[in-house]
Amino acid sequence: MANAHSAALPVPDMKLELVPVPVADIDRARAFYEQVGFRLEVDVQPAPGMRVVQFTPPGSACTIVFGSGMSSISEMVPGSVQGLHLVVADIGTARDALVRRGLEVGEVTDFGGVKYAGFNDPDGNGWLLQEFPPELRRPGQSFAGPSEPARE
Repeated sequence: MANAHSAALPVPDMKLELVPVPVADIDRARAFYEQVGFRLEVDVQPAPGMRVVQFTPPGSACTIVFGSGMSSISEMVPGSVQGLHLVVADIGTARDALVRRGLEVGEVTDFGGVKYAGFNDPDGNGWLLQEFPPELRRPGQSFAGPSEPARE
């Protein structure tokens, strides 16, 4: 239980580097994420019955993982992950690139200057392209302007 004292205690950097994405068919998912343009990092079978596949979106420091034999990750329901955000500098350019790669991507929707366009993997896991206009970006956010350097 948090209290006023614990809120003042320092916490070291914690970088999100791996997000599990549950899939029903590993090879179908691998082909899809290759089509999207994600970079294949790992496809290994470190033990009998275990397969680990990792992909990184272009420009991201965080990878996704799917596979089999990975305890609680493999037990997740395929298609149950929703709202994974891919933050882009220009949503029109990003959407067009995915459409040219053969993906079905929803139309761009503008919510007060923040724009979204969604797509799903073959299992129904939901992805969103998101663009923040420069005037709404805060220091540390992706694609910060010159007066707002992005944090490493």
